[in-house]
Amino acid sequence: MLSIPDLIRKKRDGGQLTDEEISFIIESVTTKRMQDCQIGAMLMAIWQRGMVAAEIQSLTRQMMLSGEVMRWPDEWKRLMVDKHSTGGVGDKVSLVLAPALAACGCKVPMISGRGLAHTGGTLDKLESIPGFNVQQSAEQVQQKPDHSCKSDGK
Repeated sequence: MLSIPDLIRKKRDGGQLTDEEISFIIESVTTKRMQDCQIGAMLMAIWQRGMVAAEIQSLTRQMMLSGEVMRWPDEWKRLMVDKHSTGGVGDKVSLVLAPALAACGCKVPMISGRGLAHTGGTLDKLESIPGFNVQQSAEQVQQKPDHSCKSDGK
């Protein structure tokens, strides 16, 4: 039987976590069975001891699988691009590059944050644009856009 305190101790003492143990930790976090203080202790143990490549891969995979995994249409295969932030303050690239890439026909799914530092996050800025909707369902994200020019005939 897996135990959170035992797993924290294992990592604190320099042990390598197995796929099963990492899966248990992520499931415990997402179902709120792991206390905040235990999450903090595990993160501190990981920060102090580090993780080997196999642990990082497993952690990344389990974090991904803990949420909704989207599948993109096959016809988007060569159109998908990623703009990943390297950090910093101000959204100097995201707010310009993503729409420019989309205007060129690229698909640019992005994960962005809220309430970051004194400038706010990308979502905060986007929500300040009248009519811009950041709350999109998976179906809306995968819809084919209507690029036709609508005119009232005048």
